[in-house]
Amino acid sequence: MRRALLFALALFSLPALAAGALKPFSASYTADWKQLPVSGTASRSLEAIGNDQWKLSFEASMLVASLTEQSTLRFENSALLPQSYLYERSGLGKGKKIEHSFDWKSKQVVGSDRGNPVRLPLNRGLLDKSSYQLALQYDVAAGKQSMSYQVVDGDEVETYDFRVLGEEVVRTKAGMVDAIKVERVRDPTQTTRKTVLWFAKDWNYLLVRLHQVETDGKEYQIMLKEGTVDGKPVEGRRD
Repeated sequence: MRRALLFALALFSLPALAAGALKPFSASYTADWKQLPVSGTASRSLEAIGNDQWKLSFEASMLVASLTEQSTLRFENSALLPQSYLYERSGLGKGKKIEHSFDWKSKQVVGSDRGNPVRLPLNRGLLDKSSYQLALQYDVAAGKQSMSYQVVDGDEVETYDFRVLGEEVVRTKAGMVDAIKVERVRDPTQTTRKTVLWFAKDWNYLLVRLHQVETDGKEYQIMLKEGTVDGKPVEGRRD
């Protein structure tokens, strides 16, 4: 259950983006667990902060935990280049803090993971645990059917794989939304965890739903409550 709560809070190859592809957005979500009477809220946003830089933020709170996650990144030559990453969590056992700085001149990632120093080689295409979600969003928008990302995860680099399952209509509080359904690809010999995400086709592929099944069978879901894309409120179809 602890892993499921952490994943819910942490809600989510080098992407080549067309000029002007990045659009600011903000979204709020509700979270529900089938096995426990626990509910929570989360918000996610992307905003331009000048000099071709963007800030991607995520905040979540629930009965037993709270989390803040923030990335700054550059949009350069149609690519995402992370600049910094911060993750802070409290309320689930011991607190956790991770900080990464991406030094593209020295080609190194430096920082700390729960007080332990981190130093990793930095190659073009490497993303942090927040910016890869943005890359996934725009790769789905570009029509890709399978995606793979190299992600700085704590004090190491891991490969995150995804594949498109098809199209589906999602019922949200903002209305019925046409979405692309995507799943995280994992080695079934290593884990039985399942993660499925839905991205809104008509709203710059904003994340509108996430469903997680843990190895112990516990399930939870995050669903869009309301949002804006490029200043326009998300409005789905009504029954």
